[in-house]
Amino acid sequence: MANDNQWSRVNRNQNLYDNHPATEPPTLPPNNGGPKKPKKRRSWRRILLTVFLWLLTLGFIGTLAGAAVFFTYANEAPNITESDLASENSSAIYDNQGNPIWKLSTVQRDYANSNEIPKTLKEAVVSIEDRRFYKHGGVDPIRIAGAALANIEGSSLGMQGGSTLTQQLVKLSVFSTSTADQTLKRKAQEAWLALRVEKNFSKDEILTFYMNKVYMGHGVSGMKTAAEYFYGKPLTALSLPQLALLAGMPQSPTNYDPYLKDTSAAKDRRDTVLQAMVKYGAITQKQANDAMKVPISDGLQDITAKTQLANESRKTVDGYVQSVLAEASAMGFDTSKPGLKIYTNLDSDLQQKMYDLANGSSVAFPSQNTQIGATMTDPNNGEVVAQISGRNQQILLGTNHANLTGRSSGSSIKPLLDYGPAIEYLNWPTYRTVEDKKYKYPGTSHDVTDWDGKYMDNITMRTALTQSRNIPAVHALEAVGGQNAAKFMSGLGIQLNKIPGGQDAIGMPLSTVQEAGAFGAIANGGTYYKPTYISKIVTADGTTHNYSVSGKRAMKTSTAFMLTDMMKGVIKPNATAADAIIPGLHQAGKSGLVGFGDGEQMPDRAIKDAWFTGFTKSYTLSVWTGYDDNSLGYIPWTSQDLPAQYYQKVMSYAMQNKPNTDWKMPDTVTPKIDGNIVEYEVKDAKWDNGGLPTVTSVSQSGESPSEAGIPAGAASVGSTSGNN
Repeated sequence: MANDNQWSRVNRNQNLYDNHPATEPPTLPPNNGGPKKPKKRRSWRRILLTVFLWLLTLGFIGTLAGAAVFFTYANEAPNITESDLASENSSAIYDNQGNPIWKLSTVQRDYANSNEIPKTLKEAVVSIEDRRFYKHGGVDPIRIAGAALANIEGSSLGMQGGSTLTQQLVKLSVFSTSTADQTLKRKAQEAWLALRVEKNFSKDEILTFYMNKVYMGHGVSGMKTAAEYFYGKPLTALSLPQLALLAGMPQSPTNYDPYLKDTSAAKDRRDTVLQAMVKYGAITQKQANDAMKVPISDGLQDITAKTQLANESRKTVDGYVQSVLAEASAMGFDTSKPGLKIYTNLDSDLQQKMYDLANGSSVAFPSQNTQIGATMTDPNNGEVVAQISGRNQQILLGTNHANLTGRSSGSSIKPLLDYGPAIEYLNWPTYRTVEDKKYKYPGTSHDVTDWDGKYMDNITMRTALTQSRNIPAVHALEAVGGQNAAKFMSGLGIQLNKIPGGQDAIGMPLSTVQEAGAFGAIANGGTYYKPTYISKIVTADGTTHNYSVSGKRAMKTSTAFMLTDMMKGVIKPNATAADAIIPGLHQAGKSGLVGFGDGEQMPDRAIKDAWFTGFTKSYTLSVWTGYDDNSLGYIPWTSQDLPAQYYQKVMSYAMQNKPNTDWKMPDTVTPKIDGNIVEYEVKDAKWDNGGLPTVTSVSQSGESPSEAGIPAGAASVGSTSGNN
């Protein structure tokens, strides 16, 4: 009031002055030392104004500095692409029917398109993670302020964080999720990239990216994969409480794991999601209450059995997968990257049969430690349809015995290194005379011996092969020459690191893959196809790379036919692979046994490696059996036919739905009746009998005269018994 009175007096004096313009205006009396109140008020106003201006200036400077820091950090932000956001599917391997057989990633993820995600799940995720998701542009100032207040108060339905769904997606896509990495710089970059993502993608796309990106525990990423893993159903088939559980799990998959003994945390989280959905308006309170009454275990699969089944399935295809990975790597693909789809030539039915026979009791393996390696191919294109890496193996991606090249082939090499080249380059007929008499390896004092320590004198090449006599094989390799033999082997995909000779004639290191490929060339009439596992690869960008193998002529059709015909006699009663007999089936093959040296202190006739490689016109199967460590055991003589027994069961099963057709004699071959069986020779070809007398075969022929289409002059004779 003092202030008002003072200024009222001034006004009155001023009025007086106005009425008497000739008179000076009166002077107010002095304050007499009293407080100068108006001046004091003006001083406080100046101070307040000054402080305000300074605060405004500092705020402006701070804002500019903050903006400068923000844009500096933003400028250093990494690039983010659609592929970063989209969470490619886990790399996987498929069989020849397109069925998945192996996931390559440590984290499983099957990508869900937007139409595979039910509206209820989308609403659940938005309700619990970002209720203003459809209103903000990537960064939500209201959410940040609310989160700060909620953190002080201690509760906000799980909304304590200030990050939007878009920011969370950015973090999952290009940044570390470690708490230690949540710096101011990282948060600024996260916000900047979130703004960019919102400008380039729709809300539905962003939500779909997020729901495919999140980790759900148990090595599973993405809610579609989690639905299949936990419930064995697609997302669209899940109930409200099940969807609510999935929506809440990404915040802490370990704590909210429904398979824990104590599922109270999982239930609380699910119920929190349901309440959030009520608040969001997605469901009614009654729906939420009904859903909260459902046990958390409702619909969950037994993952113990599921895991055991998955591990057993992985064991079944273990060796095949190893070969696939090696082939893909050789093609230049990085199989550790996500998004690869590798389609193979695997016949899962045959693979399972081979695995069961290797690990079951149908084949009498001498002991638990006896190992096996086996490769089965289609001889008409080289496709590997099945492969067994071993038996009783507990370590995945361990030793693949099918690919090992350090074990001697034994006599299974003879058609490839000795007699095949002799027919190809020297035109030897099947009845060409060879000697089975006492003989030393060329240039040495070491005798060539057979298992029985006996000799059969002069015999035909057919008899020598079917009875697997060693001395004739050494003679054949010596006659054809190491250079020609190596050339012939090269045509069969087997590159030798030396010129073969001597003991190589009766055994050299090979793998079942190599033998399957080589014998496959004989089976199809002389064309070699490299054994292959992969039919096509689809990369993450959708590009398809198709693969097939072009065959190369490895031998004349006459050579292939004559070798096949001779090897039919191997699978006959009393022959070297009698246990491979499948009544009525047209097939051929060759066995091989490898013994121990004198200094290895093993029982008489103990076997180190046992082989059998056989074929029809539809399949080739090469089988090796032995031990990783011979201190664990050996194959007794009574089990020498172990590979043939395994072959017999596999081939019997495989040929059930295949045509049983015989090989036709090419027009470059001429039949000749020798005694009471049919022999063959290359038409109009000259050949040298080596000055040896012509002999009559005593071995079972692949064909009798009537089977060869020749009037039967005599019945076929039985072979003499013998083993290699």
